[in-house]
Amino acid sequence: MSDDQSKPRLALVQFPGSNCEWESKRAAEAAGMDCDVFRWNLDPEGLSAYAGYIIGGGFSYQDRIRSGVIATKEPIVARMMSDIAEGHKPALGICNGAQVMVEAGLIPGLHSGDVEMALAPNRPDPTHRIAGFCCRWVYVKLACDPQRCAMTTKLQTGEIIPIPIAHGEGRFTTRDQAVVDALRAYDQIVFQYCDADGNVEDRPEINPNGAVANIAGICSVEGNVMAMMPHPERASFLGQVPTDLGGPWSERRREAWGDADALDQPGPGRAIFESMREALVAAQPA
Repeated sequence: MSDDQSKPRLALVQFPGSNCEWESKRAAEAAGMDCDVFRWNLDPEGLSAYAGYIIGGGFSYQDRIRSGVIATKEPIVARMMSDIAEGHKPALGICNGAQVMVEAGLIPGLHSGDVEMALAPNRPDPTHRIAGFCCRWVYVKLACDPQRCAMTTKLQTGEIIPIPIAHGEGRFTTRDQAVVDALRAYDQIVFQYCDADGNVEDRPEINPNGAVANIAGICSVEGNVMAMMPHPERASFLGQVPTDLGGPWSERRREAWGDADALDQPGPGRAIFESMREALVAAQPA
């Protein structure tokens, strides 16, 4: 932890099986936050010292039963839910963290505490083979107003972001069409899978897991919580962008070849963390 009191303090909650905490910590600190990895078995009261939370990716409790569900039974999650509801603290769930948030009823949060959606196994491919674990770069498009969600205020309307995914159970789904209708009505669909030109189509090469409405990320009704399956921490630095991806980010990456300082510049996922920093500053007591 740094001694810089001007930086908002962020707790990155770690469960057994988490594996992205240090990448996420580096991305958060590069965006100007003071980030501590906070283990699941610490006293939950210690969370009161933090302005917001990240639950990172991995395989908490080996994804037993369902991805994320066992982690929701830990006291630390109950404390986070209380802080988020009562203190309106910003919180970001990435991949397995998104699964935890959905299983806890934080997302989409249409009816407080209710589990209204699932992150189901990825859709089988056109030959009906089990899709299994999907790990590649995709494109997502900002589908909501940038000011709607605390994690998108630094993005532009309709911005298209290249970003990696790595999951086997990442398909946002629900049996209740009314839930999807409500997400659209309340502008809670934050990111949708798209192609490089921003076209949102339900095809495997565009929608990699078959998510309903191509959903890659959802915010809460209040907008202070976001759950997303793609990994912004793995796209937070220019050096992480593949040179053969295509598009402007890939061109910048090629231009930075051999320049360590240039490769350490912000990547396409950085704006999500910078937006969160802005939200944390706003959430801190005056």
